Amino acid sequence: MTNKYLSSLQRDGYVLIPSLLAPTEITNLRNTASRAATLARTGSWPHFRTVPKQFPPWPKDPPPAEEGGIWGVQHLLHPEVEGRSEFAGVYFSEKVLGIVEELLLPDGDKGEGEALVMELFNMLVAPETRDFELRWHRDDIPETASAEEEERLLQAKSPQGRQSHAQYNLALCPDASLVVVPGSHRRVRTETERNAAPYEPSLPGQKVVEMQPGDAVFYNSNILHRGVYKGKPAGGAETRLTLHGSVGLKAAGDQKVRATAVLQHGVGAWVHRQDAAFGVGERAEWMRANLVAMGTGEGVGYSLQG
Repeated sequence: MTNKYLSSLQRDGYVLIPSLLAPTEITNLRNTASRAATLARTGSWPHFRTVPKQFPPWPKDPPPAEEGGIWGVQHLLHPEVEGRSEFAGVYFSEKVLGIVEELLLPDGDKGEGEALVMELFNMLVAPETRDFELRWHRDDIPETASAEEEERLLQAKSPQGRQSHAQYNLALCPDASLVVVPGSHRRVRTETERNAAPYEPSLPGQKVVEMQPGDAVFYNSNILHRGVYKGKPAGGAETRLTLHGSVGLKAAGDQKVRATAVLQHGVGAWVHRQDAAFGVGERAEWMRANLVAMGTGEGVGYSLQG
C-alpha cells in the first residue's frame, strides 16, 4: 500500500476511498444496519442521536417521527446491540485498519503491543418526515475560539495536518450528506467563514462528498464541515445508513482532550464489561484494553455544546 491516502488527507483534510466493501458485504451490512435503525427509532435500542440536537448529551427517548425522530444510532460495538458481530467484523477488519495504519503509522512502527485504540462506532441515518442540518463546525475546536486560539488548537491537535486518530464514514446507501471545506484543517477560518451563518448553504471552496454504497471517506475531524440530511417518509425504507467510526493512536497528543472527545459519548460505561470481549482475535482485545485505560468518562465533560 502506498501513502497516497495519507498525502490526500494531509493536503485536503479528507480522502475518498471507493468500493472499500464488496457487494455481498454491503448487502449483509445494510440488512443488519436497517434492523439496528428500526430498534433505535422505536426506542428498543436506547442509544441514539436525536433531532434537532447536534452534540451530546442526547435525550433518553426518541422524538416522535413528525418531529424528525433520530439521526444516528450509537454504540454499534456494545455487548447488547443486535448485529454486534457483523459491526465488529467491519470495524476490526483489515480493510479498515489497514487504512487506519497508513494514516496513523505510515512508518509501520506499532510500538510496544498494539498501538491502536478502539474508539467509537456509530451509525448516521436519515431523520423522519423532515430534513435536518448540522451547523458548520470543527469536532473539538469551539466556534467561539479567536483566530489566535484556533491556530494554537489546530497545531496542537493536528500538527502538519496529522492527527492522533482516524475518523471515517462508510456508506451502505448513496450518501451526499457530508460537506467540507478542503484544506481548512490546516488553517484558521477566513473572515468569510468566521462571519458566515451557522447553516450557511455555500461557503467558498466547499465540497459535497458524494459516496456510493461501499465507499468510505476518512477525514480530519477539525476540517470545517457540516452535515445536510434529507428526511425520509415515516416508516419507509432506510435511505441513509452510514457507519461512522474512529480509531485512535495510543499515547499520541493530548490524551485528556482525546479522552473527552471519545468518552463523552458514553462508551466508557460498558467497554470494560466482561461480556464486552469480541472473541475475534488478539488485536481487538488490545484495542479494547487501550480504550479501557482511557477511563470511564465520568467528569470529562463535552467537547462542544448544542
